[in-house]
Amino acid sequence: MAMAWIWTGMVVLSLVFGVLNGTIGAVSAAAMEGARAAVELCFSMAGILCLWSGVMAVMERCGLTRGLSRLFSPLLRRLMPNACRDRETLSALSANLSCNLLGLGNAATPLGIQAARRMARGTEGTATDELCLLVVMNTASIQLLPTTIAGVRAACGAAEPFDILPAVWLASALSVTAGVGAAKLLSRFTGKIRN
Repeated sequence: MAMAWIWTGMVVLSLVFGVLNGTIGAVSAAAMEGARAAVELCFSMAGILCLWSGVMAVMERCGLTRGLSRLFSPLLRRLMPNACRDRETLSALSANLSCNLLGLGNAATPLGIQAARRMARGTEGTATDELCLLVVMNTASIQLLPTTIAGVRAACGAAEPFDILPAVWLASALSVTAGVGAAKLLSRFTGKIRN
């Protein structure tokens, strides 16, 4: 609801300043150009998102996600021991991590929500430290193949959409390390406060 008010306020302010400065025609033209560019970007990215979502579906059907679940389970059991006691939660966490590694934030979100719902059972509306860690890991995920970013770059005319790989790897590894470190540090701090 807050975002609706923010967007409405921005549109109203744009119109007011356009009228006051006598540039309402330029404001209208910019709005139409922005809408056209947004639709073009959506259509150009749809193919890439469909491709990688299909790859994830194939991985699920052929059992590769179960293999990834086994591969990631030692790390996830160390980071989230309570959540990983439930096999379905562990599977959702692993699939979420796999999607994020492939840069598929749109496909990772439903899996993260599924894992979060399972982790939130019995918490009486209070987020646990592991649930907060899931949010941090999902938000600052390591991306091996930043497909969404590459899709945006390709749609905008980049000659080599994946030439950003080293920068993405470094930035995402640093962000996950900082996020997990901060979450673990704060969980120790809040544990002392609760006791």
